[in-house]
Amino acid sequence: MAYSGLFKPKHPEKYVGDSNNIVYRSSWEVRVMKWLDENPSILTWASEELHISYKSPIDNRFHRYFPDFIVKMRTKEGIQKTMMLEVKPKKQTRPPEIPKRKTKHFITEVTTWGVNQAKWKAAKEFCLDRGWEFQLITEDHLGL
Repeated sequence: MAYSGLFKPKHPEKYVGDSNNIVYRSSWEVRVMKWLDENPSILTWASEELHISYKSPIDNRFHRYFPDFIVKMRTKEGIQKTMMLEVKPKKQTRPPEIPKRKTKHFITEVTTWGVNQAKWKAAKEFCLDRGWEFQLITEDHLGL
């Protein structure tokens, strides 16, 4: 069963976009949203409010990628920086292991890996052009 719903921030003034329509698609995203909302170092944040064009290796066509979060924060050193965050299981951040038999599940994993790589390449270039940082958030970062 999918875990999704609407997130209600305690600090809606920090949210860039419609703070009454912040959609989460996993318990991990809710965890990140709570952290962004409650962390005083986070100046502003947005969820899926921006799209980046990328070329899919599957159909060789352009698609739109909506990164999970865009965050403006102040570092411990007092420097303001912007980050793009993507929440994904660690398993999806590395190439799938090649099994003895090529099952439908393996083909799906390869497809997901290829599309994610194209999205993240486009996101990294987008961030580089703007002086932002791109970071993948996995269960390791969330302490799971």
